Amino acid sequence: MKQAIALENSPHFLGYSGTGSESTGGQSDQREQVEFATELDAIWQEGMPLYERLRGPNQWPEAFPELRKVVNDYVQAMARLGETFLGLVAQALSLSPETLLSFLSDQHRLKLVHYPASKPGDTGAASAQGVGPHKDSSGWWTFLLQASPPEVKGLQALNKAGQWVDIPVKPGTFVVNIGQAFEVVTAGVCKATTHRVLSGLQERYSVPFFQGVRRDLTRTEARALSPHFASFEEGIEPDQAREIDSAFLHGKYDTWGETQLRTKIRSHRDNGRIFYPEVFEDYIKDGN
Repeated sequence: MKQAIALENSPHFLGYSGTGSESTGGQSDQREQVEFATELDAIWQEGMPLYERLRGPNQWPEAFPELRKVVNDYVQAMARLGETFLGLVAQALSLSPETLLSFLSDQHRLKLVHYPASKPGDTGAASAQGVGPHKDSSGWWTFLLQASPPEVKGLQALNKAGQWVDIPVKPGTFVVNIGQAFEVVTAGVCKATTHRVLSGLQERYSVPFFQGVRRDLTRTEARALSPHFASFEEGIEPDQAREIDSAFLHGKYDTWGETQLRTKIRSHRDNGRIFYPEVFEDYIKDGN
């Protein structure tokens, strides 16, 4: 059933990917997941920016027809919550409530993630990496539902002192991460959250919702508010966080869409080879 909606069927990187098929920091992640997005038609045609191929419809498992409504309703509800949240954040940053809405995309993303239990006696980084250290590149902000019981650990964030700290599971709450684009827009005042997931002896489930960024957003546009933040104190982050691969923060690509496409191809290389052979080698070889 899972393979019927395999990610390799989709140029939009939507569908199922198995344990070990995704990589972060060049190392395989020990998780399986199904990725969905706001249900939209594909629009890409020859001559359009290649990153517009990321926009497109979901794959739905025939064995679970009820899932389509559940996912679509959840994405719509989270999109509304995200917009309300952005208005509050804007006010906290001395901006008008609607200021940040212009950066939003027409498509948000959602993952249903399963981290299998590691086997007793497993050692080494490969078996410990549920997902490696990263800063979210799939969205503006991330709203993460930790869907396992409170005793199931695994999610960690890097604090200002360079220490990994466990994020507790609190039923009925979301963990909210700052994404890469928001760090650019706030001129480094709000640093993107560096985080990871460690595998454990208990399986773990999570549901991250990634608030989408406009694919055509340029770095110049993203920095338009920099004068406003000139009087703010820049956020603090340790060297380990600055070393995280962050294409929109440090790379050579001018649009959010291209950095997003690059990240998807580097994380799901089989998919990249199938649908994006014209840029695959360049993105894989690019260190930033």
